[in-house]
Amino acid sequence: MTGSGQGFEPATGDGPQRPATAARAAEVRTAYEGLLQIRRMLNGRAGVAVPAPWELRQLPRAVALALEAADLVPSAVDAEGRRTRTGYRVVPGPAGEQRAVVSWLGPPGSGAAGEEQDRLAACAAVLEPLGWVCLLYRGPRGRRFLEVEPPR
Repeated sequence: MTGSGQGFEPATGDGPQRPATAARAAEVRTAYEGLLQIRRMLNGRAGVAVPAPWELRQLPRAVALALEAADLVPSAVDAEGRRTRTGYRVVPGPAGEQRAVVSWLGPPGSGAAGEEQDRLAACAAVLEPLGWVCLLYRGPRGRRFLEVEPPR
């Protein structure tokens, strides 16, 4: 539980910048360990190597949890929606499709565009061993992004 009395929410990169505290690290670790335990219980012989049904229903949330648990930095926005920190951003894929989109964003002038290939490769390196399929694309204005989907 978070201090606000609501359930744990992983950082998607679209929220406020959270201070790096021991309490937050413990929440992330507990949530991630719970995710792995669910995989062990529900996936039979496949164990932690493939996403569990819960993850497939909440794919962006599961992806964000894995990235945060790997100590990758999420982007952040202020109250007006302006980027305040460079990092990953996870959003749902196109409507009706079971996928998430991971991008690397930052404030204007932050150099995020120059880092995105290496940083998105780091995101894929976290997600692929967990059974996610990561495909790197170029979008509008040549910006790269990952499409993350479950194994087939």
